Amino acid sequence: MIIRVEREELQKKLGNIQNIVEKKSTMPILSHFLLSVGEASTISATDLETAIREPINIIERDEEGELCIPARKLFEIVREVDGEIKMESDGHEWIKVSAGRSSFRIACMNPEEFPKWPGLDGKTRLSLPAGRLHEMIEKTLFSAGESDTRYTLNSLLFHLRPDRGLFTVVGTDGHRLAEIDEPFEDLPSEEIKVIIPRKSASELRRFLTEDEENVEITITEKHLVFTVGGINFLVRLIDGTYPEYEQVIPKGNEKRLEIAREGFIKTLRRVSVISKDRNSPVKINISSGLMTVNSSDPDLGEARDELEINYEGESLSLGFNARYLLEALNSMEAEKVIFELQEPLTPTLLREEGNERFLTVIMPLRI
Repeated sequence: MIIRVEREELQKKLGNIQNIVEKKSTMPILSHFLLSVGEASTISATDLETAIREPINIIERDEEGELCIPARKLFEIVREVDGEIKMESDGHEWIKVSAGRSSFRIACMNPEEFPKWPGLDGKTRLSLPAGRLHEMIEKTLFSAGESDTRYTLNSLLFHLRPDRGLFTVVGTDGHRLAEIDEPFEDLPSEEIKVIIPRKSASELRRFLTEDEENVEITITEKHLVFTVGGINFLVRLIDGTYPEYEQVIPKGNEKRLEIAREGFIKTLRRVSVISKDRNSPVKINISSGLMTVNSSDPDLGEARDELEINYEGESLSLGFNARYLLEALNSMEAEKVIFELQEPLTPTLLREEGNERFLTVIMPLRI
């Protein structure tokens, strides 16, 4: 088989899959991608948790077929050469790659060994603007766990709630939580909860443009497929039970304060200088009209800063992980943030002014 493809086209498509192909896998086939050449040519890659299949424009081909090519090595070659790429194969064990005066011979694998795209039975479908889904992932992913032994926390929950007409995305690591709702009219009649891995959700963001192009979501018993711009992005669902997140969201926090978001971010960054890392706790004292933020480290020293707030209740002292506060604040866009508080060790609710769709919850620390 002989094929020709524009260098920029191949480089872009290979760049899209670099975070998905496994680089240190015990299964060598997962470090390869599948090139399917035909009337509608495609590139496919997977790490068994996430898979992507995207179209590629082939300029010229002499026959149809499949090749299983090392993804990283071909990407490095394409990035360095100039001009149109020509690939020639005789069987599936080797391919010759040439561009201009440069040529390379690369060992390949049998395409029959490449994991098959699963059948998608029992489908539920919905559609929403890609920019909306991008926002929902962006505003919740920071709260998901990364290496928690409770594996369901290293994920996002997609919750379809037809009784409320809402599509909800939730992230939590057990110490904090982020939830965002999207009103939805055309939901299935039954409630659906699916859990997708953090890595898959993070990678999916790269393919979700912020314009109004729709993303089609197909839900099956074991997989989710996102289709946008001709790209199919498949996620293997996590089999487990997600925490009952609605029970964590405080309903009766009576103390309420408003604070300038940017000013609070700058204050937290300043006092966090006196700490070994951004996970260090900060002590926050709240009184009428004023917030004082303190941090200390026995080896480095102390820091104190203050800023004006809109608050008229009784004085209160709380402790927080500085990074948790900063990540929550950075996920917001409004000028003012609303804190809803109760006691020093009860969950604190944060909202951005004018946005009832999005909230975060942070557990205070004992200081």
